[in-house]
Amino acid sequence: MRLLHKTLIGALLSLLILAVYTSAQAKAKTGLSLSEKVQNLVEMNAKKPLLRFNGPKFREYVKSAPRNYSMVVMLTALAPSRQCQICRHAHDEFQIVANSYRFSSIYSNRLFFAMVDFDEGSEVFQLLRLNTAPVFMHFPAKGKPKGADTMDIHRVGVAADTIAKFVAERTDITIRIFRPPNYSGTVAMITLVALVGSFLYIRRNNLEFLYKKSLWGALAVLFCFAMISGQMWNHIRGPPLVHKSQNGGVAYIHGSSQGQLVVETYIVMFLNAMIVLGIILLIESGTPKAHNRNRLMAMTGLTLLTVFFSFLLSVFRSKAQGYPYR
Repeated sequence: MRLLHKTLIGALLSLLILAVYTSAQAKAKTGLSLSEKVQNLVEMNAKKPLLRFNGPKFREYVKSAPRNYSMVVMLTALAPSRQCQICRHAHDEFQIVANSYRFSSIYSNRLFFAMVDFDEGSEVFQLLRLNTAPVFMHFPAKGKPKGADTMDIHRVGVAADTIAKFVAERTDITIRIFRPPNYSGTVAMITLVALVGSFLYIRRNNLEFLYKKSLWGALAVLFCFAMISGQMWNHIRGPPLVHKSQNGGVAYIHGSSQGQLVVETYIVMFLNAMIVLGIILLIESGTPKAHNRNRLMAMTGLTLLTVFFSFLLSVFRSKAQGYPYR
């Protein structure tokens, strides 16, 4: 009788252990519930507007069901050893979007922003079959991402306003971008005014240079160079310095006529300056001077005009598809 009693107790304990183990295995397979996911995301979002996921967290909160929220994920490679020159700028712009959404009145648990670094989640890149960075992808609340859920950064760039527009198109949530104040321009202007004022004060008894036409002509030409090269467009739109080309390299010229890069602005300014210099040399070669000197100036001006105008046309051709027009 005592042996039977011990056998029954042992059997009950074995069944209890088996039930607990089975329940744990089932929970491990099913993962977190929807309410647990949302609660965890909201708690993490309260600490950081831009969530940072590794492989397991990406599978848990982005890929696995159930989900009633959308995720906008940036897949990037920020480590210096990866030599991704645009990734840091793209991360800063994405951070601005995440901050603008997190601290706005439209914030809710319907949308979250996250990032996956290659060195922390290389399996995510393999899962999504990605071999380049950065990539911005939208994972809808229901269903799998489609082609339009991947942002075309080669066409539109990685500016915060562009990312916000992409988010609005995919989620119907309009985010108003708030950039942190940048006082570098104000400081530079104050410094410039102080330097000019100091120079004029030192030369207050000899200001004849202010009446020289060549000085004002040079300033006017520099102003024209700045305007026609796109400096004002850069000031308004805030484009990136460079971006990644389709073959994985660094692009210094934007491939569309609807955008430009900061480096591209200085390239165009330099080309225009060389063209103007060539024209000036051609004009000066016709003035009464030594014959050999005029001939040298004419050849130099013609060479500058031909070479750099050809470069300028090449830049235009790369941006205006279909040129030369027929």
